[in-house]
Amino acid sequence: MRYTHAVSEDRLVASTRIIEDEAERSLRPRALDEFPGQDRIRANLAIAIEAAQQREEALDHLLLYGPPGLGKTTLANIVAHEMGVAIRTTSGPAIERPGDLAAILTNLKERDILFIDEIHRLSRSVEEILYPAMEDFALDLVIGKGPGARSVRLAMPGFTLIGATTRYAQVSAPLRDRFGSVFRLDFYDAETLATIVHRSASLLNTPLPDDAAFEIARRSRGTPRIANRLLRRVRDYAEVRNGGAVTLEATRAALAMLDVDDLGLDDADRAVLRCIIEKFDGGPVGLETIAAAISEESDTIMDVYEPFLLQCGFLNRTPRGRIATAAAYRHLGLEPPRRADEAQPSLWAAEAPGEDAP
Repeated sequence: MRYTHAVSEDRLVASTRIIEDEAERSLRPRALDEFPGQDRIRANLAIAIEAAQQREEALDHLLLYGPPGLGKTTLANIVAHEMGVAIRTTSGPAIERPGDLAAILTNLKERDILFIDEIHRLSRSVEEILYPAMEDFALDLVIGKGPGARSVRLAMPGFTLIGATTRYAQVSAPLRDRFGSVFRLDFYDAETLATIVHRSASLLNTPLPDDAAFEIARRSRGTPRIANRLLRRVRDYAEVRNGGAVTLEATRAALAMLDVDDLGLDDADRAVLRCIIEKFDGGPVGLETIAAAISEESDTIMDVYEPFLLQCGFLNRTPRGRIATAAAYRHLGLEPPRRADEAQPSLWAAEAPGEDAP
């Protein structure tokens, strides 16, 4: 049996953005009061925004990091709305040359916001342009070449840079140090996700009972993006198979058709677990070996599959490789193997009564 589950761009429970999620913009909250969860971040941002407005200054630079789909882009747009300023959005890979960033910065107005997604993918030459812009609100440009080259400093209006990244450790230290506030977004609990699902359902004009909303929430991997995606699929199923009524039974039937189980694992996640258990006796097995066995890239397994499997307690990382835990066996309906220390009798076990000593 082969496990060939290449990650496609439209994987339903992937936390990365797909084309369908562009419709999610209409579901995004636009004010801090509408943003559920992340209470500590919301409280800190509310104070910082109000203080900046009272001083009529630009907000301090912000760095938001955390797994995909938790609301980093949404928070950046909320900050712009609360400040009453314009926001320019770009991404790290899109800024290839220092001149590209200089052109964006010179077009900003006073207190505007520049949002750079995946900021850890900025090149070092582009970062060098950012440093004086963030600290001194100035651009240091070199004009000309050779002996006739000269440096020119251009003043620019005060602005706010909001960076977002899924890999905080890959943001260079000099860039990290120039952000006034750094916030980590955490996964959402099921109750908060149920609130998000209810709000999205009302915007989609879809009546949704509490039990159906909670069923979607607890299978959403703690991620609002996945919750909204599952909600749309459940709505489609209800309109076609259940006369438009979204009930708990219709929700469970829809999610079963989508191969999303009670914990939010899909067929690709289960393929990784079955590969480790059935092909390699539960491990330990190296990442490259798993990748070859399921015809997948090792980076994809490490970045896409492993985080949630580790979070669920289904995988262990050891120096020798990955090991499937007893919880993974039970989740797949298999009997966990006996541990080595249970299967092997103790060397110092007491001798049976009446047995002669050697």
